[in-house]
Amino acid sequence: MTQVKICGIKTLEHALAAAKSGADTIGFVFAESKRQVSVEEAARIAEQLPKHIKKIGVFVNASEVELENTFHQVGLDYVQLHGSESPQFCERLSLPYIKALRVKTEQDLEVLESYRQASYFLLDSATGPYQGGNGTTFDWRHLKRASIDRKKLILAGGLNETNIEDAIIQTNPAMVDVSSGVETNGTKDSEKIQRFIQKVKERSTCHTHNQ
Repeated sequence: MTQVKICGIKTLEHALAAAKSGADTIGFVFAESKRQVSVEEAARIAEQLPKHIKKIGVFVNASEVELENTFHQVGLDYVQLHGSESPQFCERLSLPYIKALRVKTEQDLEVLESYRQASYFLLDSATGPYQGGNGTTFDWRHLKRASIDRKKLILAGGLNETNIEDAIIQTNPAMVDVSSGVETNGTKDSEKIQRFIQKVKERSTCHTHNQ
C-alpha cells in the first residue's frame, strides 16, 4: 500500500482533515518557505493528532542542535533534510532521517548510495526557487534505470489528483508526498486532500492486486 504524506501543514484544521482522510504522515516545514510553521505551533498541532500519524519535519541545512531540539520538542518521527547536508553530517545524527534530493538527470540519483543510513529518500523536482514545494514534476523515467530500493522511495514534486495514479504506476514508491497539489490559492484544501488520498489508496489496491 503506497503511503501518503501531506506536507506543508500549518493549521490544526488541515492536519485533522488529512488524518481523517487517511493520511499516513504529515509534514511540517521549518525551513524558509511560504508554508513555514513555528516549532511551537507544530508541537501544538502534533499533540492533537492521532498517535498512528507519523510526523516529519522539513529542514534545509539546519544545525545538529536545531534538528535535535525540534525533533524532541515537536515529537517528530523523522527529520527530512532538504539542503546540501553531507553524508558525514547525516551519519553523525542520532535521529531517523530522510534525505531529499532534487532530480534533474539520472546522474543525480548516484548520490543516494552515500546516504546508507537514510530511512527514506525523497525525490523532488529540481525546478523552482525553493528546495522543495515548487509544484513541478521531474522525469520519472530516470527512476526506471536507477537501482533505488522502492521500499525507501518517497516520490514528491508536482503531484496532484490528476497525475498521481500514473506516478504510482511508473515509480512504485513506498510513499507519495504532496503539498501544493492539495491547495487552493496557496492554502490547503480539505476536499482536495481527501480526493488525493482516495486516488492513492484506490491505485495502490489495484497495483497490489495486479502484481
